[in-house]
Amino acid sequence: MEKMINQTKVVLKQGDITNEEVDIIVNAANSGLMGGGGVDGAIHRRGGPAILEECKKIRDTKGRCHTGHAVITTAGNLKATHVVHTVGPIWHGGKDDEPQLLRNAYVNSLKLAKDKKAKSIAFPSISTGAYGYPIDQAAAVALDAIKVFLEEDTSIQEVRLVLFSKGDYSVYEDSLNKI
Repeated sequence: MEKMINQTKVVLKQGDITNEEVDIIVNAANSGLMGGGGVDGAIHRRGGPAILEECKKIRDTKGRCHTGHAVITTAGNLKATHVVHTVGPIWHGGKDDEPQLLRNAYVNSLKLAKDKKAKSIAFPSISTGAYGYPIDQAAAVALDAIKVFLEEDTSIQEVRLVLFSKGDYSVYEDSLNKI
């Protein structure tokens, strides 16, 4: 599914984000930046040791990556040029400012892409795996954050949301149809 927002094509796709040929792949990272499970583990495995080495350097100089923030590294063996590592919130029932923290994760990733003059970026569904964020709520926050950013900035030509399962794709499709 595709939809134009301002001058940017927003694409929903079911698949494996590590196969995407884009300028930037976004990693749903943990605050330690040392790899992990899910999307994070897949990106580190497929991208190879160069990503972890840069993450270690970032962690040594700047410390952990806080929830809602983002950092950027090489993409190693991936087909992208860079990986943006962003930390989404762990779901605590919505009482700990999770929607704003999730919004920040998407917006800060887009800002780093803009700074690198990227024309294309691919996002996973941040925080909806092990962090337990309800996918319907996460999709609405993600797509609204992307929409608001793209209404003010036209530097990125394509934003992809790469959903691993058919069910996740359907939820994002419903949300995208509402904007």
